[in-house]
Amino acid sequence: MVLHDFYKILSEEKISDSKYAITILVNEKHDVFKGHFPGNPIMPGVCMIQIIKELTESITKSTLMIQTLSNVKFMALINPEATPELRLELDVVISEDNLVKVKNTTYFNDTVALKLSNTYKKL
Repeated sequence: MVLHDFYKILSEEKISDSKYAITILVNEKHDVFKGHFPGNPIMPGVCMIQIIKELTESITKSTLMIQTLSNVKFMALINPEATPELRLELDVVISEDNLVKVKNTTYFNDTVALKLSNTYKKL
C-alpha cells in the first residue's frame, strides 16, 4: 500500500472467473484530505487509480505497472466524510501476452463515481 492507512478492505467477493466486487472503507482522516481540500475533502483521482492497481495486484498476486490508461471517467466527486464506503467492481483478464486488462466501475451507495479501463504489465 503506497499510502499507509488510506483505506481498508471490508469485503471481497469473486463473482465469476474474471469479475470481483470489493468494498473498501476510506480513512477520511488521512493526511491526503488535509490538502485535497481543507474543509471540503475530495478523493484525488490518482488515489483511486492507485487503489485499483493495488486491488488488481492482490487479485493477480503480481506486481504490476500501468501500461495504458483509457476511458477514465470521473462521474461524481467522492467525499470521504459523506461516503467513505466504496464498492469497486473489477473485471480482470490476463491476456496471452501476460498483460492484465482491467475494467472498473466504482460506486458509493448507488452512484457511479468512476469508470476506468486500463492495462498493466506484470513485473
